[in-house]
Amino acid sequence: MNQLSAVGYIGLGDIGKPSAVRLLDGPWTTYVYDVVEDAVAELEKLGAKGCSSPAELAAACQHIGICVRDESQVQALLYGEQGLFANAAPGTVIAIHSTLACSVLKLWAGDAEAAGVRLIDAAITGGRQGAENGTLCYMVGGSAADVERAKPVFETSAERIVHAGDLGAGMLLKLCNNLITYAEFLAMSEACRLAEAGGLSINVLREVGLSNGVVNESMHRFVENRNAISAKASEQDMETYFGPFGRLGEKDLDCALASARDLGVELPSTERLREVVYDLFMNKA
Repeated sequence: MNQLSAVGYIGLGDIGKPSAVRLLDGPWTTYVYDVVEDAVAELEKLGAKGCSSPAELAAACQHIGICVRDESQVQALLYGEQGLFANAAPGTVIAIHSTLACSVLKLWAGDAEAAGVRLIDAAITGGRQGAENGTLCYMVGGSAADVERAKPVFETSAERIVHAGDLGAGMLLKLCNNLITYAEFLAMSEACRLAEAGGLSINVLREVGLSNGVVNESMHRFVENRNAISAKASEQDMETYFGPFGRLGEKDLDCALASARDLGVELPSTERLREVVYDLFMNKA
């Protein structure tokens, strides 16, 4: 199974769909599955092989990527009669791209080994645009041999691949990175509120912050775009535009805090950040 001839991708959402599209450029047949049939049909038109179940995809592929929302969705794909563990061929690499608490990966690892498949975590950052442009960063945990086998697949959408360590290390790295991002957004939001209350332009704050490295462009764009929309949008519109991002922030920080508890680490500022991250996206924090 050294030469990949069939690669599968499950979860054709905001990041998953463009990542799967880029797989079509690889020297293999690309199989896709999603609970949304229209998403599968769209990829079929581009040349992918659509599957009607995880079992069908698992039986065909030597590498399978999973990019769904949360732990419960990943678990539903892995287990049961139609699951990947029951239907994938021995030696198949299953790469988890979803953001999860690290501990659950260790629980799944034993069942993966019993099924004869190879489990790695391959968290991603860079968003939809990064997937479309092939500039994602993959943070990977697993054995060196398994990661090496997966690299050709990741390289179709990656600018950088970081092998962080054993299983779970890639996910922990992603959780740390997310924690920093949300904390930066909150700091920028409150700094801008203070600056504007005193009559300063946030562009002046941006200029100084960029000059000394305190502010990055993503922090500035987040606050600028959120504030511009908030100035014209109703609360319901804000929920439509930013509510999903706020809930994603809550989920990501829940995973970080769960991993911290498992490791015996206290993160009091992160606990406070978790309390306000939804309000941050709604322009209330």
